[in-house]
Amino acid sequence: MRRAFAMIASIACLAALICAPVTLAGSRAQENGAATATPESSAPETIDGIAVRIESDIITDSEVAELAAYQRLVDGKAKPRADVIRELIDQWIVRGEAEAAQYPQPSAADVDHAYAELQKQFGTAADFKKHCADAGISENAVRRMLARQIYLTRFLDFRFRPAAQVDAQQIRNYYQDQLVAKLRAKGQKIPSLAEVAPQIREALIQQEIDALSKQWLDDTRSGLTIDIVSQGAGQ
Repeated sequence: MRRAFAMIASIACLAALICAPVTLAGSRAQENGAATATPESSAPETIDGIAVRIESDIITDSEVAELAAYQRLVDGKAKPRADVIRELIDQWIVRGEAEAAQYPQPSAADVDHAYAELQKQFGTAADFKKHCADAGISENAVRRMLARQIYLTRFLDFRFRPAAQVDAQQIRNYYQDQLVAKLRAKGQKIPSLAEVAPQIREALIQQEIDALSKQWLDDTRSGLTIDIVSQGAGQ
């Protein structure tokens, strides 16, 4: 996940990719024609709707709804459906690359730590449980999303960090033009360049990783066969 630096409060945390879609086996079988109505049924029962057809795979309506619920929990509101779908498509791309590279999943301890840190933002465990219920997401789904968020973000860092080059002049420019100027305007103490150089370097590297990731995703997405299904039409 993106790192926050206390000494350089002016550096905004870069948003991590939200969690990858959790595919329902039932909906995959239905898409392939494997699900059939029972003799007692007058019509096939709809297990899930299709939101996106991407190559030979699908993203379901329930995946869109779950990510929107997670956004309501974390950000206070969900993004528009089109933006949620765009994120799920990007996560599908990253997950495919990570799995092909056999990139390791995060440990249970990593997920537990991320879950505990998120929970702290809402007060007590009871408060967090209520917020989850209000957002329409289970606590198990939150853990699953955090696990995928860690996995995908770490893979992007692994893939693009070697190409993210930051030199000393960029660090000095950021220190003088952004950090010092903002702290001085707020009347706050200004640390020396030596004190904050490592944090500034990492923040600039993260910005470069984000830019490289975005360009890669744009290029990859343009070469895929993607059919976004109108809401309610993929039943």
